[in-house]
Amino acid sequence: MKNFGLLIVILLLAGTMLSSTLVIKGSNTVYPVAQLWAEGFKAMNPDVEISIEGAGSSTGIKALFNGQTDIANSSRWIKASEIEQMNREGKYFIPYVVAYDGIAIIVNKSLGISNITIQQLFDIYSGKITSWNQIDSSLPKARIVPLSRDNASGTFEYFVEHVMKGEKFAPQVQQLASTRAEVEQVMQNQYAIGYIGMGYITEEVKALTVEGVEPTVANVNAGSYPISRPLFMFVDATNGLPTGVIGEFLRYALSPEGQAAVLSVGYVNAYGTK
Repeated sequence: MKNFGLLIVILLLAGTMLSSTLVIKGSNTVYPVAQLWAEGFKAMNPDVEISIEGAGSSTGIKALFNGQTDIANSSRWIKASEIEQMNREGKYFIPYVVAYDGIAIIVNKSLGISNITIQQLFDIYSGKITSWNQIDSSLPKARIVPLSRDNASGTFEYFVEHVMKGEKFAPQVQQLASTRAEVEQVMQNQYAIGYIGMGYITEEVKALTVEGVEPTVANVNAGSYPISRPLFMFVDATNGLPTGVIGEFLRYALSPEGQAAVLSVGYVNAYGTK
């Protein structure tokens, strides 16, 4: 009889741990692999309800402050202003590196260019270069249409910091709400240029080499691709390390199966294997 009662308690506890809801918000870059993690985790834990949004890294971190998400996906490190906010509010967020990514520079497939330098990117986005023939005399004398993610994006933050060195974009840079919108604009406009997480590269656009290096898993893994960064999941650890469904989801994302999903969307897994 005692053993039967113990069995009931164990079953109830097990059911409680993985019968829950999980809210994930943040990075549009992390979104594709987070979707795969959610599908795999849900298959093993059908009672867990998972919702995912990919409106931008800053959106996810803001939601973590407001208690509106369990996990904040981010394609950038936390800002100094956010650390100050944590100090003011007595909060403590911890990061998990879940993958690595290269930022691919994309143009229309019809444009006769294959390589670009960091300096040329700076010149385009700062407005110093406005026509394609200023890059190469063999290119059309046509106005460059530079595209960017909006300022809620971690990819935007990284590009501004590492390519623009903190300088502002020129007024003609068009800011878009999603990476897919950038890809579609580049497909439709033969003179457009954009920057995206390399997991979004498709055959519909051309990914340029940067300083002669291709945006590939092998090159990001080797550290030779010049515009690459880690991808994070932040959680609120103010009251201790994540447990229950949050902890289980993080363990799944970092498991061999979860990291195989990272490679399947074109990113580099957290362990740096090819």
